[in-house]
This record gives sequence, structure tokens and C-alpha cells, in this order.
Amino acid sequence: MMDRRSFIEKSALAGAAFSSLPLLTSLKRVAPYRVALIGTGWWGTNIVRCAIQSGECKLVALCDVDENQLKVCSAEVGKLTSDKPKLYKDYRELLSKEKPEIVIVATPDHWHALCCIAAVESGAHVYVEKPISHTIKEGRAMVNATRKYGRIVQVGTHRRVSPHNMSGMEFLKSGKAGKIGMARAFVHYGGGAGQKTPDSETPQGLDWDMYCGPAPLVPFNKTIHTRGFRNHLNFANGTLGDWGIHWLDQVLWWSEQKYPKKVYSTGGRAIKQDNTDAPDHQVAVYDFDGFTLEWEHRTFGANHAEKTHPQQAVGVYFYGTEGTFHMGWLDGWTFYPTNPNKPVIHEDAQLNKPDDQNIQQLWANFLTSIKTNTPPICEIEVGQRSTNVALLGMLSYKLGRSIIWDGEKEIIPGDDEANKLLSREYRGEWKYPKV
Repeated sequence: MMDRRSFIEKSALAGAAFSSLPLLTSLKRVAPYRVALIGTGWWGTNIVRCAIQSGECKLVALCDVDENQLKVCSAEVGKLTSDKPKLYKDYRELLSKEKPEIVIVATPDHWHALCCIAAVESGAHVYVEKPISHTIKEGRAMVNATRKYGRIVQVGTHRRVSPHNMSGMEFLKSGKAGKIGMARAFVHYGGGAGQKTPDSETPQGLDWDMYCGPAPLVPFNKTIHTRGFRNHLNFANGTLGDWGIHWLDQVLWWSEQKYPKKVYSTGGRAIKQDNTDAPDHQVAVYDFDGFTLEWEHRTFGANHAEKTHPQQAVGVYFYGTEGTFHMGWLDGWTFYPTNPNKPVIHEDAQLNKPDDQNIQQLWANFLTSIKTNTPPICEIEVGQRSTNVALLGMLSYKLGRSIIWDGEKEIIPGDDEANKLLSREYRGEWKYPKV
């Protein structure tokens, strides 16, 4: 590794100034914000923990269709605060009775749009998990609602505030990697074929009809709930819709482009024989102005050949004329110069526990944005653009062919078959959002 003093002095100063801004206490509010959490699972609990630890939030309500998750989250909250949040099963009742100032939406993906829109309509600011929506037109309705009601909506793409991502982005934007003509985003984890898990009776305390909500009502299967929903396409969009948005977002951040012009994706289920229906491997190619982006993932065949870190093979490679830059997660970032006589440059990650994330910094930025009425780092439209890139890849995969994307009109010109996949029919009482 090299003596990188001249670069690090500049990037560290810039990064420190930027990352510390949301943590300034001069804007601290006298009365705590009334906060509610919708979706009390593992990740929702991580977010609400950071809200409590900020010292500026009073937790007034927890909401989940699963009483079992509510109990676990409530017990965790009880270790952190004397707040006594009320417990709800229906987010609509929560919003009506509690009138929170801030709502955290950490439900499965298929619920994000309805919960977020209802919250901003009620007057709340929203922190919504990524991906922002299950279909593209839901995301547009979320952006429109945010603008119509004048609320602050932060998206949970916390890598936008991770110190190494910020300094790495400064490195890329400064031109030190040269002209970048291609980027490759990837997530590779191991696993076998799996096996079928039979449907079963719904666990006591879980309202399965409400869980499915606007999605098709399918039999309860424990591979869906809890934490398995991401690989069931009724409720999410597989690895590309989950992991993909983080790394595709890094490419949009670097390029400052809003959308691709053409998308092609292929993949399938070569190995998996379990209850999921998302692709166990997938490649998506995106044509942007001046560069090509490739996404790839695999959920089988774990080995050490492709790992960027002893525990994982994830991130984005940016291929430039001056060298190759890897933006990683646990391993920080590394630049490999084209010139073999130049030393490799590396910066370690600075992540928070549990789960190696930077929610604390993103939450602090969210509160600062509310106080100053300025856009947050991961503003809703930033999250929508990254979500769209992932969803367009899934759309092409489902079609089995490439698509042309008009990002300004948000349509696929002259392609009725493809445009039908920009939304979907909602079930029962639930109405597809149009704002």
C-alpha cells in the first residue's frame, strides 16, 4: 500500500466535513419528534434503534401484522428508552390516532408505496427502506406524493453516507481512475439447491391476509415470512431488487446520470429447487451515455476465487483508463493502477454495529433535512432512480428480451407488453396508487 497522504488529506477533510454536518447539535429540537415504525422486523428495529439513540425522537407507535415481531421489537425498544409506544396491526389506524411527525416504513417491499404515501398524506416525514417500491409506477406515485404534500422523504440507501463510499466517490469524480468506460456491480454468495418446504398453518398472531395485502393471497409458507420474502416475486424482486439497488446506486452517484437508455437481462433458476421463484443467477446489462453497466449475481457455488473480502464478494468495479477501482462493503475501497509501478491505494470501511451499516449517519442527515427543509442525501427521487434501474432489470428478465427506456416519460416506447409490467393489479380493497 502506498503513502497516500496528499490524496487522503484532501478527501478526509472533505468527507469529515460532509459526514459531520448531519450530527451538528446546534439545530437540536426542544421537543422530540413523535416517531412511528411500520414493519418491526430485524431491519426496522435497526432503524428505530438509531432514531432512539439520536436523542431527538419519542417513539409513539409500533405497527406490524405479526404480533410476534411486535413483541420482540417492543422488548428491544424497552432496553433503550422509557417510551411506551402503542402497538398496532393496521398502519391506517396508527396514522389516524397517533398523528406521528415521522414514520419509518420498513415493511416488505410490496407495502412500501401504500404506507409511505399514506404517511406523507397524513403530514408525516418518512424514512422508507429501499427499494422504494415493488413496481415502477408505485415509485412515481411516491415521488409525486412527496412533492404534493411537501414532506421530507429519506430512502434507506445508507451507503451514500458511509465514510469510505464518500471518499471513494471523491476519488472517482476527481478523475484519478481516468475515463471510466464500464462498471460491473455484483453480489455472489453460496448456497445449494435447497428443498421444498410445505405450506403450513399461519402462526398464531400473524394476520396473513394483511401481510399479503395488495399482493396475491398465497398460502402461508415459512420461507416467505420472516425475512425470506425478497426471493418471492409476489413480494419483492429477488437479489437484484434487494442487493442490486445499493450497488447500482453507487454507479448513478458517480455518473450523475438519472437512468439507462437500454436494458437487457437474462438468468434463471439453474440450481435452486426450493420454494422461491426469483432467479438464482442473473446478469443485467445497462447502456448509459458514455459507459456500460453490468450487474451479476449468483446464490450458489460459493468459493474463494471471486471474493473481495474473506467473507464476501460484493461491490462495484469501475474500469478506468488509469486503473480499476473496487467499491466494496466490509473491505472499504481499493484502487489498482494500470501502471504496475504505481502502488495500490486502499481505504478501510467505517461501519456501525449491528449488521455493519451507517444508519446512524443517515438518520442524522434526515433530521437535519427536516429542520432546515432541505433535501436529504437519499431524497425520494434519488431512491426512485436507483430502484428503477433494478426494476428495469427485472422487467427485462421477465420479458426475456431487451427494452428501450424513456427515462423522462418513464415509459418503454411502443411496447405495450413491457409497459404492462410497470405496474400490477392490486388485490381486494387495495387500490394501486396514483398521485
